[in-house]
Amino acid sequence: MAALSKTLADLGARVLDVGQAVIHDELALGILIKVPDAGDTGAIIKEIMFRANAVGSTVRVSEVSPANYELWLRSSGKTRYILTMLASGDGSSPLHAVSSVTHRFGLNIDTMRRLTDRGAAVSNDARICIEMRVRGDVHNLAEVQSALFDAANQLGFDFSLQEDNVFRRNRRLVAFDMDSTLINAEVIDELAKRHGVGEQVVAITGAAMAGKIDFKESFRRRAALLKGMSADVLREVADDVQLNTGADRLLRALAYFGYKTAVISGGFQYVGERLQHRFDFDYVHANALEVVDGVMTGEVAGGIIDAERKADLLQEIAKREGIALQQTIAIGDGANDLPMLTRSGLGVAYHAKPVVKESAQHAISNFGLDAVLYLIGFSDRDIDQALAE
Repeated sequence: MAALSKTLADLGARVLDVGQAVIHDELALGILIKVPDAGDTGAIIKEIMFRANAVGSTVRVSEVSPANYELWLRSSGKTRYILTMLASGDGSSPLHAVSSVTHRFGLNIDTMRRLTDRGAAVSNDARICIEMRVRGDVHNLAEVQSALFDAANQLGFDFSLQEDNVFRRNRRLVAFDMDSTLINAEVIDELAKRHGVGEQVVAITGAAMAGKIDFKESFRRRAALLKGMSADVLREVADDVQLNTGADRLLRALAYFGYKTAVISGGFQYVGERLQHRFDFDYVHANALEVVDGVMTGEVAGGIIDAERKADLLQEIAKREGIALQQTIAIGDGANDLPMLTRSGLGVAYHAKPVVKESAQHAISNFGLDAVLYLIGFSDRDIDQALAE
């Protein structure tokens, strides 16, 4: 680079564009230049090749026609996207599937970078995450998403396709659904099992999560079935819940990088506050069961947080923090999370029901919650730095 740039400076060439990458032990360097109007193009090319040869490099020089130059100028105005691919085991088949989709829809892959550590692809739990910057004129982004979705389902990999804009690089708030997203349980189902009404409550929960029944009505029905239960049981269940895989790593990294975090859940405020005490969530919004003399009455205390209320709360928190909705990330698994996922800048369906996964723009189905960090753009190196502090 030093030798080539000196040559261009000595010859009075004008640099129009430059790109460089070191791939393994090979340097790939491309420069677009405009030769001086009075310059001897042949002599300039000869001098460039001579100096490159002197430092052991090989140079190929091609003349760019005026038509191709105009094409290059126009391409700079095309919409750019970030396509993130997460695969376990053999990454070649998913990479082929993704690149075939980009080719079919006329998307050019400008750059690719690996976000996982070098050794991750050959470890016992082999995985690879590749971030691609692509650009092109996409007339129907939903068709591209659908093609990627079909390939991901067939081969068992995850992907995300986001517009590459300033908001994508400046997310500031991450909001989580709680039950079955942040934690690996549906708390109301666990309470019902201990109260002897497990089957009835599970059936209502399943219908609500699949979008077959209004959430508020389903919550009232399930709460009514818990009438007479001691509030001590709720504390016991809260003590027993475990975080989903990758949640601890994700939360620690988000805290290090300065993100605001929120729990916005149709679950229980008591459990959310216990998690807030452990992980310093900035906001917790969930439902509360009425308790009188240490016993649940079967009634709900206050309003019920349903799908629309979740989305509204996300918007209210963003406004309070002084950030745009495009700077928010929402993560959930059920139908009542869809409005929140849709309204956020990056909505991620996590190990979600089919109806949710098909409707969400981004999905993680084969990895832990910490995979969200890859969608934001962090590499394993970045994450390891955060966790070392």
